[in-house]
This record gives sequence, C-alpha cells and structure tokens, in this order.
Amino acid sequence: MRLAHFLSRAGIASRRNSEEIVRAGGVAVNGRVVTDPAFGVDERSDKVAVHGRRVVPPLLVYYLLHKPKGVVSSANPQGRRRTVFDLVPPEPRVFAAGRLDTDSSGLLLLTNDGDFVEKLTHPRYEVPKTYRVNAEGELTDAALSALKKGIWLAEGKMGGQFRVVRKGRGFAVLDVTITQGVNRQVRRMLAKVGLKVRSLMRTHFGPFRLGKLPPGAFRVLKSAEARAAVDVEKAAPRRSDGDAT
Repeated sequence: MRLAHFLSRAGIASRRNSEEIVRAGGVAVNGRVVTDPAFGVDERSDKVAVHGRRVVPPLLVYYLLHKPKGVVSSANPQGRRRTVFDLVPPEPRVFAAGRLDTDSSGLLLLTNDGDFVEKLTHPRYEVPKTYRVNAEGELTDAALSALKKGIWLAEGKMGGQFRVVRKGRGFAVLDVTITQGVNRQVRRMLAKVGLKVRSLMRTHFGPFRLGKLPPGAFRVLKSAEARAAVDVEKAAPRRSDGDAT
C-alpha cells in the first residue's frame, strides 16, 4: 500500500495533505524518514510514525454479502438508488472487490483491504468466479461446444467452464466459471450462441462461496480466514483462459 494512502486511511489527513506531510519529512517507516508518498508499506508489519507518533493501522474488515438484484455496486449511483454499501455497516468505509451488474445477484466481497482486493481481482491471479445462470433459448450441442472452445468478444477471446445443470425446450440452466472479468461477460458470451440470460447469480468467488446466505444479508469474515483463503488461492496454479473447458 502507498504510504500516503495508508496515512489517509488511518485518518491522519486527506490523501493530498498526507503526501505533503511525507514530502516534508514528517513520516518515518520503521525508524527511517521516508519522503516518497508512493513508498510501499505493509500495514500488518511496518511501523509508521508521523512527527514521532505511531500511526495505528486501520481496522481491516471483510464482508461477504449476498447482493440482491436491483441493488447497485457503485458507491456513487445516479439518482437515489440503493447500493450495496447501504447493506453493511457505514464504518469503516469499504469498497467492493469487483462488481456485479445491477440486474445480477449473488456473492460480493466488501473490504477496506486493498491488498486483499488486488489478489482477488488482478488478472494475473486468474481467480475463478462461478455463476448460476438461467437462460432462455435452445442450448444445442454446437452452442455448448462453441462456448467451451471460447467466444470472441470485442476485448478478445473469452473462455470458461460450462456445466449444464438442466435444459429443456427453450431454456437452460448452467454453472459458468470464468477467470476474466470484462463487462457483462457471461451475458455477452451466451448471447453469441443465441441464449438470453434471465437471471445470473454469483455463487463462488475464488475460495469463497455464497452458500445459503439470503439476499441482502452479509457475514463477517475473520481477517485470518479472509487472508489465508486468498493466499491459498493465489498459490494454486490456474489454466489460461484459452485452455478452459
């Protein structure tokens, strides 16, 4: 985490004023004065002091939320729409690890731990996300084969794992797992083979699962539980998108 970011999150000053304090030589990390606001610090192990006074790292919180359909994932929605941040405690302030479309539901992680979010969302970690999808249309063998081979979207070729839960005349229910995260990816991939998504619910995000948590409810993850799970997930090798079946 950048030093100036650490200070602003700890309530020392705004981000800009924190940068000025650092440049002026008022901050020491592990006993050494640091004048670069972008200097990286580990909030769990580094000792940061401002004008000789120790800065207590902010309390890290982790919420696993079942986002209901119709609730916005953005902190600044247009109008007075309800957001996911209305469903969790207001303090400390948190942000979402990735997003879910307003018309989608399911597992959403909210935290103030930037390192945790990066390990879950940065493309290099290829963390899998699984969705239960109810779609309208005929899921033919050819369509399923095309999905498994990969679908070309504007952003490039997108792959995934597709498990048919059940299907019938004019409908299909699938579990779709992807490691990319382009905008409305699952909906767009299925549309390419003639399927229209009627409902989409995220059931898994890396090592975390939604389980039977009801819509609008959340559970608090212990810090050790959250970070240990992500560290295991980070260490696990992943197939490239082109190899997904």
